[in-house]
Amino acid sequence: MVKGKWKTPWLWIPSLSAAVEIPTAVVTFVSLLMFLQFGLSDTWASLLCALLFLPSILKPRLRPLLLKAGNFKRNIHLSEAFLFCILIAIALYINYFPVNPFLLFALLLLVSFLCSVHEQLAQLYYDRMLPNLQQRLYDKTRIFASQTTVILTYGILIISVGFLEIFFRSVRKAWAMESYLVAGAFLLFALMNLLVMQPPRGYRRPKALKTSEKASASQNTSTRLSVLLPFALLMLPQALMFNTRVFFLLADPAEGGLGCSVQDVGFAQGTIGVIAFSVGLLLGRLLRAYYGETRTFWWLAIPLTISPLFYMLMSQFPPIDQLTLICCMTFLAQFCFGFGLNLCNPFAKSIFGEGSPTNIKPRTPLVALVMLLPMALSGWLETLIGFKAFFLLDICLAPLIWFIVHRKFSNIASTSQT
Repeated sequence: MVKGKWKTPWLWIPSLSAAVEIPTAVVTFVSLLMFLQFGLSDTWASLLCALLFLPSILKPRLRPLLLKAGNFKRNIHLSEAFLFCILIAIALYINYFPVNPFLLFALLLLVSFLCSVHEQLAQLYYDRMLPNLQQRLYDKTRIFASQTTVILTYGILIISVGFLEIFFRSVRKAWAMESYLVAGAFLLFALMNLLVMQPPRGYRRPKALKTSEKASASQNTSTRLSVLLPFALLMLPQALMFNTRVFFLLADPAEGGLGCSVQDVGFAQGTIGVIAFSVGLLLGRLLRAYYGETRTFWWLAIPLTISPLFYMLMSQFPPIDQLTLICCMTFLAQFCFGFGLNLCNPFAKSIFGEGSPTNIKPRTPLVALVMLLPMALSGWLETLIGFKAFFLLDICLAPLIWFIVHRKFSNIASTSQT
């Protein structure tokens, strides 16, 4: 038996945060490399990776269902058990059978759905176990644990795959071993959660919405759509670049890419890039909190939309075999992305309402929704026009987006603050 003193938020918050982030890393970043290395083209890889974001869009719909079900601690353990079973099934499939990328996609889509369920359950458990005043005490611990796990997981996963490919001299065996390691690391944190998570407190069934609230929600549908379009435009450059930046790093120099190894991509994009994104996200949040939504529009919108500029420069002047320069440019691009992403808050409040859940990740369902279609088409467009023209087109969209969105933003920001 684990004594009560071990069932403290200082232990279960980092453990639960790590269990949330590890399988999410497989779905959001590692899956793209898996599809490429198992023979899919850029067009198909970008399409399938975009479809893996579908469960993230459903998170606002999942939350009420999970809230009504209750028993968050038990359901967290059940979802972690299912996640481990699917992760180990992926490892066994890659190890013992010829890999069909589309069957692999089906398994990863199931992982993505379970990740969305698990993340929502973790949020509900966090809200239930800790009152608002205590959440302020532990929020920094939660954010630090989550961001640290992301930084370590993304980079280590990709770098280790590269070394395993050299060791086994087989792509399939390398990915099988990598999948075993992911499943094992996730199982470790799942077992920790089983031991250190506090028993649930009394469950109160949520109250149903009043008729007037339901009518008000339906009346706001047109307003939400009018807010969604400007935000989709703001995210368009990032959505187009999300998968294409990896294609660009991996592609042969003869095809306009940089010819990086898998280890280089893991270090530059998975480690340096994630650190830069986290730092930018934090600084942008501080700026927005200090100056307010309206006054920071240009400070946030310009970095968000010019992030592809650094990839455009690398495509025009390829830094072949210069990993330091590639890491510097990746740092700047990802810093701008994280810094500018704070601009999504007023849009999310207008669409989901003030009472909507805010995860550590900034309004994930909204971001996934507006990025899905451009992400799905980005591989096809890049194949059609090439990397140089693709990144040039991406950066040229920025001035047009600023002109369209700025006229709408002041109204959205003032509405979100009232």
